[in-house]
Amino acid sequence: MTGKWLNNTSSWLFPGCCVLCGDPGIRNLDICPGCYADLPRNSHFCRTCALPLAGKPGELTCGACQRTPPAYDRCIAPLHYRYPVNHLLTRLKFHRKLPHARLLGTLMARWLAQSPRPELLLPVPLHPSRIRERGYNQALELARPIARQLRLPIDTRSCHRVRKTAAQSELNTELRHKNVRNAFAASKQLPAKHIAIVDDVVTTGHTINELAKVLRQAGAERIDVWVVARVPLNP
Repeated sequence: MTGKWLNNTSSWLFPGCCVLCGDPGIRNLDICPGCYADLPRNSHFCRTCALPLAGKPGELTCGACQRTPPAYDRCIAPLHYRYPVNHLLTRLKFHRKLPHARLLGTLMARWLAQSPRPELLLPVPLHPSRIRERGYNQALELARPIARQLRLPIDTRSCHRVRKTAAQSELNTELRHKNVRNAFAASKQLPAKHIAIVDDVVTTGHTINELAKVLRQAGAERIDVWVVARVPLNP
């Protein structure tokens, strides 16, 4: 109890600095009120894949999801993948800026607080060789503050990346689909029926869809996808 009181007092007396402008941050967040207000919200989107859509907000489904529904039930992406979100995620993913995961994961937990709760979080797995190169899995780092605030377990054992793939960011849409085919394998029986996949960003959706297919085959009945940001069709 004493430790918690000291942590709360410290956060009031010494607020974090904004990672974008250096001003004092909001309590327990490394972002100031101005930069927080300027984050590019994904307020009008496909209710299935979270693709940003034009027009007035509403319960819409994009043409791609109408033609071929994905293997998951719903993707939630609170932000657009543009500055400063793309800057924060790139620094997290490739430059070891792990505090960005704490900030973005904490914001995700706040935005997801009213969403249906899964039984567990499953960060998108990286191949062991990629883990050795990078030293960490950015999806897992984002999942940690979400799990802590929403009191959800993280599962890193039920699914693995069994095939080393090229970086999706370096490929076009057609090659992205081929690149992740048969890249994942899951346990024969998952420990939960309702799972939320956690990742940093969705571009074409091929990675999360391939992972969702594997989880379906392993017994998942509802699969949500929780990501920080969604890339529009014409970024």
